[in-house]
Amino acid sequence: MSPGRTVSLIGAPTDVGAAELGASMGPEAMRVAGLRAALEARGLSVIDRGNLTGPANPCEAAHGGYRHLPQVVEWNRRVHEAVYAALRAHELPILLGGDHSLGIGSISAVARHCREQGRKLRLLWLDAHADFNTAELSPSGNLHGMPLACLCGSGPRALTSLGGQTPILHPQWVRQIGVRSVDDGERRLVHELAVEVFDMRYIDEMGMREAVRQALDGIDAGTHLHVSFDVDFLDPDIAPGVGTTVPGGPTYREAQLCMEMIADTRQVGSLDVVEVNPALDVRNRTARLAVNLLESLFGKSTLVRRQAPSRALDGVTPRGATAQPHSAGARQYR
Repeated sequence: MSPGRTVSLIGAPTDVGAAELGASMGPEAMRVAGLRAALEARGLSVIDRGNLTGPANPCEAAHGGYRHLPQVVEWNRRVHEAVYAALRAHELPILLGGDHSLGIGSISAVARHCREQGRKLRLLWLDAHADFNTAELSPSGNLHGMPLACLCGSGPRALTSLGGQTPILHPQWVRQIGVRSVDDGERRLVHELAVEVFDMRYIDEMGMREAVRQALDGIDAGTHLHVSFDVDFLDPDIAPGVGTTVPGGPTYREAQLCMEMIADTRQVGSLDVVEVNPALDVRNRTARLAVNLLESLFGKSTLVRRQAPSRALDGVTPRGATAQPHSAGARQYR
């Protein structure tokens, strides 16, 4: 993205869609970790819109297969309006969550904007979880495990039609990276929809560089790239402050490489950063790491070579990976 572009920070302090309390404090943790200054150091103009307000967390059991559905719908409606307004103002919205159910509101606003502008949409979903559960499949009813299913048309109408179109997304627009925790039912749904999933086994076998290269394949100047970054994407050894830790995630360097390669596209148009939970963190370590990774996403690099990383690495097999043809493709859950 161009230096000097305006970034809009939009806080959504709620954990109504989550299993654990605490993600509601995520927006302030990111601010305390120096997010604004980090973005301004990348040459961006930053407007902090403060925090949205919405219904409190009722801490109730699931009803009809969903926990807190009315509250989740209302929060997503407000997020949708705020993100859409930022896009209409030619700003780059960064949603500071909050739990990942808020991605329904954010991404539905981006999809609406892309339809109106005639732009293609590519969604990168960086997450330890597939987030393709439904009321019939979910063992808990927590809506932070259902946002991608809702975006692709499986869920309550109040969420699947947000932004005026159902489905909000076509599964072919989605690329998932870092997945390593999938329920049996959502595994079948992901397979039926033919979503491209670069899970941790694929990354172990082929390396983060090849996974991200394939996930970004086909992006051009007419593509709006949205990154939905759930911090539990990261290995809990480096990011303990999340409600649903899953061992075996990307290392610090793998995550940095992922962000730097995304930055190389210069097509990032919007972003979610969700599931930072200071109540479970150690001295704001996870929020500080997230800010560090966002610096890389917006152009900070350790690169000292003359060649761009994508060209310099052509034909190189990552350490510990097995060389295979580029046509190997993403892993599909079966």
